[in-house]
Amino acid sequence: MMAVPSPRNPLVAMVGGGQLARMTHQAAIALGQTLRVLANTDDEPAAQVSPDVVIGAHDNLDDLRRVAAGAHVLTFDHEHVPTELLEKLVAEGVNVAPPPQALVHAQDKLVMRKSLEELGAPVPRYRAIESLDDLDGFAERLDAPLVIKAIRGGYDGRGVQLAGDLEHARDITRDYLAGGTPVLAEERVQLRRELSALVARSPFGQGAAWPVVETVQQDGICVQVIAPAPNLPEEVAASAQQLALRLADQLGVVGVLAVELFETTDGELLVNELAMRPHNSGHWTMDGSRTSQFEQHLRAVLDYPLGSTDPVAPVTVMANVLGAAETPAMSVDERLHHLFARMPDARVHLYGKAERPGRKVGHINFLGGDAHDLAALRERAERAAHWLSHAEWTDGWDPHG
Repeated sequence: MMAVPSPRNPLVAMVGGGQLARMTHQAAIALGQTLRVLANTDDEPAAQVSPDVVIGAHDNLDDLRRVAAGAHVLTFDHEHVPTELLEKLVAEGVNVAPPPQALVHAQDKLVMRKSLEELGAPVPRYRAIESLDDLDGFAERLDAPLVIKAIRGGYDGRGVQLAGDLEHARDITRDYLAGGTPVLAEERVQLRRELSALVARSPFGQGAAWPVVETVQQDGICVQVIAPAPNLPEEVAASAQQLALRLADQLGVVGVLAVELFETTDGELLVNELAMRPHNSGHWTMDGSRTSQFEQHLRAVLDYPLGSTDPVAPVTVMANVLGAAETPAMSVDERLHHLFARMPDARVHLYGKAERPGRKVGHINFLGGDAHDLAALRERAERAAHWLSHAEWTDGWDPHG
């Protein structure tokens, strides 16, 4: 049942009922607000906790109108709402943040690549592929390994495939094109690591940037985030923050923007992806920053002054809790009990999601007092996340011993 918003407090509506909406609602509570969410079902993470839920689909205009009705602003926990529907809402007077002309850059990889190139942002070499001849010509000029990407709809490694050789790239491309999926071919850059520059921008034009972080990937899924990114020269970190703030301004972003970066083996930074919403690489801010990304997103879309992004500890490590191949017999509650008994400083955030292999069901933050202890902190974070996923300690520790 839809709650009646207080006339004294602004109402923010968010498309999507996932964990990002759930954690945004947590931030809204502290600001005296209720977040209205558009969820597919009443058991989605945000629908479990918000009293103001609209059940519907993100690609249905009437459902979008229902969630936006009476709201001060409509925002997102994912980028999958069709641009043409958002443009209709804007024409009807809905305040959409980020606006559709900005959000499209997080929805369409080709639009993003072209705009970034025009703005002078460094990107991998790429080409839109409409036929196998296009692919062959690009591969011949590139003379480097290829990555084939679906132009729309990919996330968490989905829609991105690394090609072993040209014939493999042709097979991937043929399958995409046969299914009606437009594709992009890019060079596979020689990576040192992946970074993320997280910023926020308000309609007033105020910007704020968190420390640049390192993201650790396995099978296309982020498993750990280190804040700040270790051994990143100050001038490089500042350059990445300035780039992210400039892109937020020039693309007209309102809210949080994550600029995912490749750091190449020769030290160059290239823009990989954009996300215009709270982002997995910013979950560390819930415990490690003076203002979390979720509160900051609310501040930004409501045009409040933005909060401090200063870290509260020298280093924070976030580890994602991913569903195990086989769900443990031990309940999540019992696993949590044992985790806290062994690691009372673990800051746990669970999403209320059913466990499935590889699914993000929560994350854990650990704060460190000394960046020199980073290796030990990362090991603890990895061990804690594995315990919550598998109900087994990687070092063989016996909670009953």
